[in-house]
Amino acid sequence: MTALTLSTAGASGLRADAIVVGVAQGPKGPVVAPGAGAVDKAYDGKLADVLETLGASGAEGEATKLPAPSGFKAPLVLAVGLGAAPEKGAGYGAEALRRAAGVASRALAGAKKAAFALPLDQAADAAAVGEGALLGAYSFDAYKENGAAASRRGSAPLAEVVLLGGKPRDRAYKAAVERAVAVAEELNRARDLINMPPNDLNPAAFAALAQDAAKANGLKVQVLDEKALAKGGYGGILGVGAGSASAPRLVKLSYSHSKAKKHLALVGKGITYDSGGISLKPAGHNETMKCDMSGAAAVFAAVVAAARLGLEVNVTGWLALAENMPSGSATRPGDVLRMFSGKTVEVLNTDAEGRLVLADALWAASQEKPDAIVDVATLTGAMVLALGSRTFGVMANDDAFRAAITVAAEEVGEESWPMPLPQHLRKGMDSPVADIANMGERMGGGLVAGLFLREFIGDGITWAHLDIAGPAFNEQGPYGYTPKGGTGSSVRTLVRLAELTAAGDLG
Repeated sequence: MTALTLSTAGASGLRADAIVVGVAQGPKGPVVAPGAGAVDKAYDGKLADVLETLGASGAEGEATKLPAPSGFKAPLVLAVGLGAAPEKGAGYGAEALRRAAGVASRALAGAKKAAFALPLDQAADAAAVGEGALLGAYSFDAYKENGAAASRRGSAPLAEVVLLGGKPRDRAYKAAVERAVAVAEELNRARDLINMPPNDLNPAAFAALAQDAAKANGLKVQVLDEKALAKGGYGGILGVGAGSASAPRLVKLSYSHSKAKKHLALVGKGITYDSGGISLKPAGHNETMKCDMSGAAAVFAAVVAAARLGLEVNVTGWLALAENMPSGSATRPGDVLRMFSGKTVEVLNTDAEGRLVLADALWAASQEKPDAIVDVATLTGAMVLALGSRTFGVMANDDAFRAAITVAAEEVGEESWPMPLPQHLRKGMDSPVADIANMGERMGGGLVAGLFLREFIGDGITWAHLDIAGPAFNEQGPYGYTPKGGTGSSVRTLVRLAELTAAGDLG
């Protein structure tokens, strides 16, 4: 993992592979951002002119390399675009700083040390730059031949990030950096899990990794295997996993604090591979289905992050793990499952399996009567059609709670959008043979899935559902601090929700 430190050293005297500066789009051309004063001075105040000559405009995503000025110990200056320059007196937004830092880290892959001279007017800026740098440095090379020699190929992650202009002895700055490290490391843990091939990450393997992390971070952990699930009556999880040689698991991770006054439950969909089951997915739709456990990965990472941050809140994570495969023992369309809640579900489509495992886990979470439950899932293609590939949908049984989640997501730089739960769509899930069917009207399918999940929330419990099907797995090229592949979507939102709950600011 990339190291992150604060330093008051000057840019010219620091031994590093590169100095990172920011450049913004001004009304008359590129503008050098605060933090780069020493570098600009060394160019006789003409750094912006030099960058413009090289074609830089300051647009978001730009990265322009140029030789460092005479007298600098670093040989290279890297200018990264911050987007539009803020109005006079205003600072740069946290997300602009995160994305620029991520671009810089990715551009400096293979380097050992880089000094970031980006705007650090306050501790929050240090948190944003640090987080973006650590997330942008991420790479997943575990399965590549001679992966250990990545550094010799110049593709190893940037090894060390030094934030210039930070205040190492200032408690706020120090806390900001510590939080950035904890959140980024756990988010990158989620990315690793999502990127792992399904032949290595089956439900049992996922559960074992959760047990190891629990032991390392002082968490309590409980794993229900197929025998315990059968004894407990978890028909949804068992039904989804019935066709696979890899048996399902339900993992409960518990973080508690002696001063906690609130309890937040997080529930994650963990389909380690989704073939669609008997309702087999068509060709071209299977290749990335290892990512169907992204919700469980996010919950896992968020609980560990809460523990590392010592938040004064109790957080319980439920990982509903199964592999959805076709075989002679697989659940068939037309089968009826008896869920952990006692409700029966007619399975009309075995590819609508995520809601089945979540239903059992949501009811299990409800039995502890937490103050709120938030579930996270790559649940429906309909949500991707509605919101695209970078925005997750938020549904809830409480409008204020739904609004608070979208605000929290915006605070940490994640794109979300509030979605309704129209009651008229519930009738489409009426079944002639069971309490409810796992499918309803085709139009509004993402909302139908949310209505299904709502049926398995205990009375009086505040609940929200995050459908991260769009942003969970990036099949395009990297951008900002987001890599290709697993993204770790919603981890930062969940951590922020835990912080708000601890502070008494979330219900």
